[in-house]
Amino acid sequence: MAGARHIDTGVLIPIPPPAIPGIGTGSGFEFWIQDRLSGDPGRLDEITRQFIAEAGKHPQLGRLNTTYRGISQQMRVTVDRAKAVLLGVPVVDVNAALQAQFGSIVVSQYTQYSRVWNVVLQADAPYRESPTDLTKLYTRSDSGKMVPLTAVVSTEYVRGPDLVPHFNGFPAAQIVGSAAAGYSSGDAIKAMQEVAAKVLPEGYGYEWSGMAYQEIKSGNTSAIAFAFGILIVFLILSAMYESWTLPGSVLMAVPFGIVGALVATWGRGLENDVYFQIGLLVLVGLAAKNAILIVEFAVELRHQGKSILDAAVEAGELRLRPIIMTSLAFIFGVVPLAIALGAGMNARHSLGTGIIGGMIGASTLALLYVPLFFYLFEHLAERGKKKADVKKGDDAPAAH
Repeated sequence: MAGARHIDTGVLIPIPPPAIPGIGTGSGFEFWIQDRLSGDPGRLDEITRQFIAEAGKHPQLGRLNTTYRGISQQMRVTVDRAKAVLLGVPVVDVNAALQAQFGSIVVSQYTQYSRVWNVVLQADAPYRESPTDLTKLYTRSDSGKMVPLTAVVSTEYVRGPDLVPHFNGFPAAQIVGSAAAGYSSGDAIKAMQEVAAKVLPEGYGYEWSGMAYQEIKSGNTSAIAFAFGILIVFLILSAMYESWTLPGSVLMAVPFGIVGALVATWGRGLENDVYFQIGLLVLVGLAAKNAILIVEFAVELRHQGKSILDAAVEAGELRLRPIIMTSLAFIFGVVPLAIALGAGMNARHSLGTGIIGGMIGASTLALLYVPLFFYLFEHLAERGKKKADVKKGDDAPAAH
């Protein structure tokens, strides 16, 4: 941008590339204001300016830009059809001459190298720079005479859009922006929705595209993925222990890991972004792994004939050291993510900080409460089994 500051014949807008190549045209968000009623380009341009001015008052939003111009100066060329017929000039020839001079026109084709090539007729730049170049154009009449185009066309300056973009079938103006420093993309999306509810009149709506659309569309996908992760772990443990209650004592360690991750993320001033949510999925397995080390050993002690309380206490004591060792090894292995520098460091900070906090929570409080949960769930399971055996005995037919 420093090298382009001397350019005063146009407006330059720097747009960084999208975070995920192929999704959107740039980083940040893409917001479209749709004209669903009037179809007036000037009115759409006015509303777009009002929207950007109002959005500038929100601290969550960075700089907003739009390439839409609904009131640009244009020259309208009108063909006098009656005069063209009187002079014997075909209207199609008038349009072709205007198109070839100020635009381009395909006049022929030829085949070479097993391909078909178009012959495009186009005036050189110096001969189509000014509207006065129109006075130099002639076209042939039916009688073979050359007739100046100024004899059958008239010009006037009007205001209108350079381009008429559409989105989902409606005339629309695109606004490109990003979140301000210190705010997340979710904050920016929420602020834009608030501005839309305040500024857009009846007959106008908005849509999202690019990364913002994918973010809104995904919605609570992370919560659904987390729930499915918990369900899969529960089903695997149920099959392994052949019990519907023992997996509960294992999964009760997961909330301690989540609390630890939230506290660490909040204490460091980070956001609850998608990378943090990926870390929560990792914590489900890590927290369950620590709890399994205790519950599995407690189940073996129960099979040896020890009481529920003795099995829970002894399992917690014997498995403390291996749990602490493996947890510390994993925590130290994730530290480089939490203190990363350079490109992508924010994503690594969210992922590493959440996992470290979650592992600390799962390796401290969880170790105290998992034996307790095993005692409670196993006690409930045996009480339910006894009631079932008593009921089965009562329902059995009496011997004669």
